[in-house]
Amino acid sequence: MLNFIKKKIALIWAKKHLKETRNFKKNALEDQEKLLISLVKTAEKTLFGRERNFEEIKDIPTFQSQVPVADYEDLKPYIEKIKRGQSNILWPEIPEYFAKTSGTTSGSKYIPISKEGMPFQIAAAQSAIFHYIAEKNNADFVSGKMIFLQGSPELEEINGIKTGRLSGIVAHHIPNYLQKNRLPSLKTNLIEDWETKVDQIVKETEKQNMTLISGIPPWLIMYFEKLIERNGKKITDLFPNLQLIITGGVNFEPYREKMNDLLGKKVDTIQTFPASEGFFAFQDDYQKEGLLLLTNHGIFYEFIPLEEYGRSDSAQRRTRLTLKDIELNKDYALILTTNSGLWAYSIGDVVRFISKDPYRILVSGRTKHFTSAFGEHVIAFEVEEAMKATVEKFPAQITEFHLAPQVNPAEGLPYHEWFIEFEKEPENLDDFRKNLDEELRKRNTYYDDLIAGNVLQPLIITKLKKNAFQDYAKSEGKLGGQNKIPRLANDRKIGDFLENFKSEHP
Repeated sequence: MLNFIKKKIALIWAKKHLKETRNFKKNALEDQEKLLISLVKTAEKTLFGRERNFEEIKDIPTFQSQVPVADYEDLKPYIEKIKRGQSNILWPEIPEYFAKTSGTTSGSKYIPISKEGMPFQIAAAQSAIFHYIAEKNNADFVSGKMIFLQGSPELEEINGIKTGRLSGIVAHHIPNYLQKNRLPSLKTNLIEDWETKVDQIVKETEKQNMTLISGIPPWLIMYFEKLIERNGKKITDLFPNLQLIITGGVNFEPYREKMNDLLGKKVDTIQTFPASEGFFAFQDDYQKEGLLLLTNHGIFYEFIPLEEYGRSDSAQRRTRLTLKDIELNKDYALILTTNSGLWAYSIGDVVRFISKDPYRILVSGRTKHFTSAFGEHVIAFEVEEAMKATVEKFPAQITEFHLAPQVNPAEGLPYHEWFIEFEKEPENLDDFRKNLDEELRKRNTYYDDLIAGNVLQPLIITKLKKNAFQDYAKSEGKLGGQNKIPRLANDRKIGDFLENFKSEHP
């Protein structure tokens, strides 16, 4: 009876929520401009607001002229002031949290999350679930156990600001009605070593009635593989009531084939787009690709055409578009202004709009993750779509892959080298390779021209041993949590490491 009541209440909440959210889908343009002016007004008296003359900003063009696009290095001096205990720097008072993330040029990054920003992170996740319940008219999963594969919830303090991984911070904000059903235990969640943690999660969950599982695809796969290894059963045989998988962090599509194989049968999936800087989008239509952009969640969005973002001339000359200006099926660098004090901040993600009514996006890559050693500027979306199309044609399963340029081969023309860890190899690897090359040529005309002009030879595949990518992540101290391995690069740093894990089988 209790489970029946919980499901009934969840359905009522979900349908009420869906009615409440219809307006933001219709009023995105108006909401965005009002939001920006509100954010500027709120931060007028901060150090950043005084430096940028926020009191003069009454519209979007003035904001764009007075607030340049910034990356973490640009905002770092302000972040350092906040870390030293100063208040009213980027946003009134001090942040409620710092989300600590792994950086490259900057070392660890400390992304501020204000007391106004944190509720939107939680509300977006709840909204994703409510949309699913209302659309499917099914809330059965609320009666079972749920697991969120996440970082440690243990937080440190920097001058009164709680600091940790975003997923660990979010763990402190799980609604009470989900707490009793939530796994793993706090003791297990506090384990820092990811492999040890996953082993313990397996032990805690293998006999439970798991109905919802959430995490980044590669780490879900690692968890599923360990469960299967211990129990000799597909996941849906082990968890017959598993209803829903929630993923985020990376494009799910390249993992779908392998995930379905591990699961044993189809399980509903919600794809999301969260980050330390905000929760931007989630899947609200389960029959189509694309994520609903959250335009009323404390974030003002701008978009720079990707071909301009990479220019070497003045950053001030880049075109900064708002939602009313965007075109469908074009790649844009995503720029954020948030209610946590990030101003015209380049997060490093690339998005592509596939709908304007409502605004739906695909995450098509990273501004720093591309291959253009020969001028081709291949992005993640193109290689992921090429791989997806090839895997569908050839019965094969991919654990993970990485593309790196080979500029100076020992002999012959340069080429793209694809390092692939297969779960299930295609019967004819050379046919697979040729098809993959053709699919990439279809998606990138510059690459097609280079092949046709004999500047490059068709791509070469290097097969890798099992767990090669896990070993790479471990070597970088990035195994588990929200860490992601780049699908492609413009150098051979990752490729040279993976060379050590070539499969011995031809």
